[in-house]
Amino acid sequence: MAILQKITPCLWFDAEAEQAAEFYVSIFENSTILRRLQYTEAGYEIHGRIAGTIMLVEFEILGQRFTALNGGPQFKFNEAISLEVNCDTQEEIDYFWDRLGDGGEKGPCGWLKDRYGLSWQITPAILAKMLSDPDKEKCMRVTNAFLQMEKLDIDTLERAYAGE
Repeated sequence: MAILQKITPCLWFDAEAEQAAEFYVSIFENSTILRRLQYTEAGYEIHGRIAGTIMLVEFEILGQRFTALNGGPQFKFNEAISLEVNCDTQEEIDYFWDRLGDGGEKGPCGWLKDRYGLSWQITPAILAKMLSDPDKEKCMRVTNAFLQMEKLDIDTLERAYAGE
């Protein structure tokens, strides 16, 4: 199998890699599990995993490849890295906010942690355009608006942008 992508994010889980990969591909259309690799007896003294248990799951979300590794409890996700989902409509924002946030922790400014602790930003695609507008007043109004939100609301951002 040829790898077309030079850089593939590897997500480290304790023992939930397969469940997490299945969760993610169930949320995004055009997504799939590519393969599952199992631990073998080799290296047991290092990894401590029973031969035959899942070591690595390769999956793809909207053409982006990821690997999910059952590496043990040594490392946990934190906000230093997040995955951003750019949404064209409020319906998309609502869908991803609800699905990815189910069993997780919802935070400010469109950020949430899913049930596995991975951080996501559920963002309206129009936000980047608004924040890069040369009119600094518009940028300030939009920034002030989204700083008050958990789940981002496109209509409220558009009204702030327009000065309403």
